Amino acid sequence: MQNLLGTMRQFDAQSQRADERTRNALSVRLELQADCYAGVWGFFAQKRNIIDGKDIEGGLRAAAAVGDDNISHGRLSPDSFTHGSAEQRTRWFRTGLQSGDPRDCNTFDAR
Repeated sequence: MQNLLGTMRQFDAQSQRADERTRNALSVRLELQADCYAGVWGFFAQKRNIIDGKDIEGGLRAAAAVGDDNISHGRLSPDSFTHGSAEQRTRWFRTGLQSGDPRDCNTFDAR
């Protein structure tokens, strides 16, 4: 999705000019957007009975499991995160899952 929409190209251009802290923050937003898009896919897959509640729960657990805070066991500071926290990842997955609208996945403008 991100490649098709040009988000990857914009990310690459911005991150090349940025310092490490800003690059990390951009990377987190990119990853959270991907989680949201995965939720959008889940929204439509659930409507078509391709997946069920167990699959959704598995997706939420997977999103949390790869949060930087879980991967590092609390050893990384949030400024060095490159994928987002478990809470952020599950929140954005849920956003896409509940709305089914990719326009709700603009993590770059979210506060």
